[in-house]
Amino acid sequence: MGHASGRAPDGRTGVAGIPGGRAEPLHPVRTPGRRRAVSIYGTIVTAAILSTAGDRLSVLDLVIAIVVTLFVYWVAEEYSEIVGELAEGQLPTWSYVREALAATWPMVSASFAPLVFLVAAWLLGAAPPAAANAGLVAAILELVLYGWLAGRAGQLRGRQQFTVAAATAFLGLLMITLKDIVLIHLH
Repeated sequence: MGHASGRAPDGRTGVAGIPGGRAEPLHPVRTPGRRRAVSIYGTIVTAAILSTAGDRLSVLDLVIAIVVTLFVYWVAEEYSEIVGELAEGQLPTWSYVREALAATWPMVSASFAPLVFLVAAWLLGAAPPAAANAGLVAAILELVLYGWLAGRAGQLRGRQQFTVAAATAFLGLLMITLKDIVLIHLH
């Protein structure tokens, strides 16, 4: 690439061993839209676990289940993306791998606010199922916020921006409900 960091002059990282401008993968490491997308995904996974296991696990077990699940999804997502982008006979640079992992870390960190609500409610005396519901409410509010921010980033205003935020919350609730149906009622 000509740069020790594995970074091209335009700031994108590339594939090890390919000289010059041809060292680029098909796209930059990640875009702000991708970061929002993985945040939404992480929040939906968090909410799904809270809704399906919140009445059966202790708060500590629930926190561990959420963090470990999201960590596994995060690593699997990035592994599949990186392997899917392999150039013929070339491996991605370590710089690219680090940047790709950092760019999608919001998949895991999106769980932090719902987990704070979960633990705070429990520390304030709520039973584990009620604490899980507090975390679930936080996750749904987080989905609305992500939808609102996505609409704003897309320069939507008024009704369009509200529609995106509402659709994000609806989709999250629908996915949680479907997971609940599959895991609880069909098993």
